[in-house]
Amino acid sequence: MKKLLFIAALLLSFVSASAQTKAEADSAYVQERYEQAISLYNKLLEPGASASVYYNLGNAYYRTGDMAHAILAYERAYLMEPGDADIRFNLQLARTKTIDKIVPESEMFFITWFRQMIDWYSADQWGRAVVVCFALFVVSLLLYFFAGCMLWRKVGFGVGVCTLILAVLFHIFAYQQQQKLLVRTHAIVMSSSLTVKSTPSTSGTDLFVLHEGTKVEITDDTMKDWKEIRLADGKVGWVPVKTIERI
Repeated sequence: MKKLLFIAALLLSFVSASAQTKAEADSAYVQERYEQAISLYNKLLEPGASASVYYNLGNAYYRTGDMAHAILAYERAYLMEPGDADIRFNLQLARTKTIDKIVPESEMFFITWFRQMIDWYSADQWGRAVVVCFALFVVSLLLYFFAGCMLWRKVGFGVGVCTLILAVLFHIFAYQQQQKLLVRTHAIVMSSSLTVKSTPSTSGTDLFVLHEGTKVEITDDTMKDWKEIRLADGKVGWVPVKTIERI
């Protein structure tokens, strides 16, 4: 019993300290002491990730003109809460401040539509939608088997089929969002200017130049000091690992 009380007290003190740090960080931001706010928000992230803290951290970096770290923070917040309109807007705004304007490769409209649909909600929100649909499916089955009226049995059958399809679809969406969180293959260029090489070596041929804040996809993660990256427009090359930071 004493051990449980001690753990409860410890958790309570931790929550209280986190709330105090959050209040101090927010106060520093409002008073335009952005460097202090950045330090405090980063401290809040040490125990675990939080979309709201990453969002506030991105805002603080944005105010200091550090677009690379601002975009990195917004991207991490967006991974956790893709349906948040404020996060999406600020991320798009920060991207307009970058030098590189990458035009994505064209793709079939239904693929774009599918990806956008997945990003409506987070993995947890899609998971809750699956639970609701499955519950409605069970109710529909009961209605189908036990309703005395043929009309209600038909309604139960129709609703059951629809909710089952939706449950499967939402489960796929939840899995896709979960994979984005677990397998992070994208990164942000942190160097002010980065020359992409044809091979994982400083003696490799110069292919093109990237600048801070540009988002890239890591396509070869097998080497320690170099990573093969791919841009949204299809360009591929090698960069030193220290020049990028994984989202």
